[in-house]
Amino acid sequence: MGLTSAAVKARARALGFDLCGIAPATSFPELAFLREWLDRGYAGGMAYMARTAERRADVRAVLPEAHSVIVTGTLYNTVPAYADEAPAPGVGRISRYAWGDDYHDVLKGRLDALVAWMHTESPDAFEARAYVDTGPVQERVYAQYAGLGWIGKNTCLINPDVGSWLFLGEIICTLPLQPDAPGLDQCGACTRCLDACPTGALVDAGVLDATRCISYLTIELRGDIPAALRPAIGNHVYGCDICQDVCPYNQAAPVSSDPAWQPRAGLQHRRLLDLCLRSDEEWRALLEGSPMRRAKLDGLRRNIAVALANSGE
Repeated sequence: MGLTSAAVKARARALGFDLCGIAPATSFPELAFLREWLDRGYAGGMAYMARTAERRADVRAVLPEAHSVIVTGTLYNTVPAYADEAPAPGVGRISRYAWGDDYHDVLKGRLDALVAWMHTESPDAFEARAYVDTGPVQERVYAQYAGLGWIGKNTCLINPDVGSWLFLGEIICTLPLQPDAPGLDQCGACTRCLDACPTGALVDAGVLDATRCISYLTIELRGDIPAALRPAIGNHVYGCDICQDVCPYNQAAPVSSDPAWQPRAGLQHRRLLDLCLRSDEEWRALLEGSPMRRAKLDGLRRNIAVALANSGE
């Protein structure tokens, strides 16, 4: 008997993944929207999205003989930071996913361990490719078809039991594993995320104009933030969680005790002026092994300056 989907899921849970499902390696209708999204200019300066668009259209462009996509979900919700009320204008906000260690490194190690275990357990030889938000894979689409949830109106993958504070990872492999039933959309008539976005980046249900998104503006964008969008940045210095904060499925989301995602000292509830006055050496020490390195130090200082101007300090 070959390696079963149930055995893979059980091992995934043992390695620290909270969710695991199997999707068939095929071309789903939702994958085709990427081309239209790029043509609308919604990717902004993320040129790599266009360069890899053809490969992102089907995982078989990455692994031609692929049969299955194993998708994992890892809860990163830790202590509530801004759940009760928004912090004072002079306090910087950092996206929840960036409070702890770099998820790329942590989860890639766990996925590699899962692949290694699969090789020892499978009587059949197979090929596999593991990715954590770095490969040419439209991971939310495959997560939906693996039964982990559905792509919400805020474009996040939402699980009905744990919400959307989830890191996704995937293993594309040539094993013919039993797929799961796809997740069903449960957003209903709710539009809280669309209504709450301060920059109007959610132009329609499930459609994000990244060039207006606070996460894009404070992380991916190089150079100046457009003056017209600066007031809406508020006190965000890295990323934005507004569209997830207001989601009903996150109101009672479980909390992770995984040490990797616990907030680093010096990041939470810090006054913008304190963040501004930190030396480069202090910042580099604090951000060692952190996903916040993505914005680079110049980008962080730009963001803090904009937030300071918005705070009136």
